[in-house]
Amino acid sequence: MTELRQGDWRLALRPDVGGAVAALTRGGLDILRPMPEGSAEILDAACFPLTPYANRIAGGTFTFEGRTVALPVLPAFTPHALHGDGWRSAWSVEAQDETSVTLLHRHEAGAWPWAYEARQVFTLTGQGLHVALSMTNLSDGPMPAGLGLHPYFPVTGQTRLRFDAAQVWGGGTDEVPTALLPVSELFDWSWGPRVSAAPFVDNAYVGDGAAVLAEPGRTTTVTASAHAGWRHIYAPGGDFCCIEPVTHRPNAAQAPEGEASGWAVLAPGRTLSMWMDVSVQG
Repeated sequence: MTELRQGDWRLALRPDVGGAVAALTRGGLDILRPMPEGSAEILDAACFPLTPYANRIAGGTFTFEGRTVALPVLPAFTPHALHGDGWRSAWSVEAQDETSVTLLHRHEAGAWPWAYEARQVFTLTGQGLHVALSMTNLSDGPMPAGLGLHPYFPVTGQTRLRFDAAQVWGGGTDEVPTALLPVSELFDWSWGPRVSAAPFVDNAYVGDGAAVLAEPGRTTTVTASAHAGWRHIYAPGGDFCCIEPVTHRPNAAQAPEGEASGWAVLAPGRTLSMWMDVSVQG
């Protein structure tokens, strides 16, 4: 466990478990859903990084520059590949000072056939948490790339979520969306409904604006870099929801040529980066 403290903020990290956040608190109150003590299960984490891509790649295969890539598929998410390998790898502490920690993950070419280096820089401020995530292509040739962060926020029956978006990825079957739809055809968060009143939502909304979780006495705001132009909302019911800023739409690896899917191509030595801020008022 690696910890940072700044004023009444506390951040706990698990570099050994996917470079994950284990806890983020302000004045002892949970801002992110806390990871159970002693757990080594990444899906129990408060937040984890998505590298070298976010969300699902349908069937676990895609073609890049004439090359077919077959990715490992976890039994729980079969038949699709999910979230890359950064969340299932140990990270190391590269640097730490009084207000920030840098975690490092180096990936050697394997099932994902490109070598890369990823970094997370966590900084505590008086307002909350800033996370900068980046990935550099260490291979000799171009590499496809995407990034995301996957924070879990505690919710109660009074928690409301507000986020402005006109379109959302939906349709399709087996959790892989196929069409860009008006939000009215899925679920519209722009008016700030209670999270507990929403249907099951696991969809990427198009937009780079702030998402606001509000409940009596406290407001949590999630903002991210403009390059992260999608917010994947996961609201399965229960005591949490996820607001995931990501740099590309789901299954972008299989997007038609010419679509503005967010799927990036990094030349050797080039870096893709994004950031997320979690701030609290009240």
